[in-house]
Amino acid sequence: MKKKDFIVIAVVVVVVLPFFIFPEFIHAYNRINASFPYLASFVKFALLATFGECLGLRLRSGVYNKPGFGILPRALVWGFLGITIKVAFVIFGEGSPLVLKTLGVPFPTENPADVLRQPGLSWIKFFAALSVGTLLNLLFAPVFMTFHRLTDMHIMHTGGSLLKFLTPIPVARYIEEGDWITFWNFVIKKTIPIFWIPAQTLNFMLPEGYRILVAALYSIILGVLLSIASMMAMKRH
Repeated sequence: MKKKDFIVIAVVVVVVLPFFIFPEFIHAYNRINASFPYLASFVKFALLATFGECLGLRLRSGVYNKPGFGILPRALVWGFLGITIKVAFVIFGEGSPLVLKTLGVPFPTENPADVLRQPGLSWIKFFAALSVGTLLNLLFAPVFMTFHRLTDMHIMHTGGSLLKFLTPIPVARYIEEGDWITFWNFVIKKTIPIFWIPAQTLNFMLPEGYRILVAALYSIILGVLLSIASMMAMKRH
């Protein structure tokens, strides 16, 4: 480990530690999350997911930032994606258990999604969470990951400039140029069934107020996974 790694670790500890020491920090987080859910999602993903991409760059290139990497446009993209993830959590968190009910699965509550809000563990809560994790990742995640892939290519082609990033994205060009074979074989076919469905199933068994935060923490792992995909793509060439 280098000096910069210890600095990053120290900053992370300074930011995270107060939440374990002072209850006021948790209470403030809960108030903000309840009052401004979409703004909170924007901020959490803009910070944590971008940090995950910086970790991925460190793994790939040995540095946390470099010219053309584009931390600001990446943070903007992740903030926007954080809002869409919050919307998806509302849609699938309420709708997926209802799908199970329409298939004949009996629920102890009138609203099937209410079992995800109950404390403790149960088989019906697990199957409800599994339905959310499965449908969320089969129906929403591929679109989400494709959009991220296209914006990532746009950031690279515009040199990491925020102003240049805010220009029309030539989707057809990026589809022709991108390594979609690695994207499909690794990001879609492997990470979704092996990691994301189990991870989001676990997430939806947690208290509702922490799901977006956990999803944002998962995005740090996503940054590392995308870095691995990038290294695999480079090997293909």
